[in-house]
Amino acid sequence: MRSPDLEELTMAFFRPRVSREAEVRYHADQEIGKGFTALLEKAREAQRHLRAVEAAGGSVAERRAAGLALDRALTAALRAAEAGQRATLGIKGYDNRIARRKARATPDGALWTAEVSRLRTLREENKLNLPGIPQVYAVAR
Repeated sequence: MRSPDLEELTMAFFRPRVSREAEVRYHADQEIGKGFTALLEKAREAQRHLRAVEAAGGSVAERRAAGLALDRALTAALRAAEAGQRATLGIKGYDNRIARRKARATPDGALWTAEVSRLRTLREENKLNLPGIPQVYAVAR
């Protein structure tokens, strides 16, 4: 029986701790995240258009169309921001919740987390204020 080499031992002990799927998702998120600034600018332009339509006293249909365009732009920017956040958190963050949590505490991770939260808030606020949808209020009994 032959004894194992040092190289064989290190290969057994120092195997990568991330899955192949995590690597694929990481690289895909990097690509999606690259388009974040362009998508954010489209969302800003859609928001400016909505504000212009509202200031001009546009009809309900015009305001609704502009609001829906803003919603689509915010959704695309949010998806890119989430992908950028996941890529910033690193490969280990896909498989390990502890690594993901630690990465969120870094300055870059906190920046992306705040941006994702801000975009989610803007999107929900826009959805709540879309014209043409009757407002339903909860009544306390």
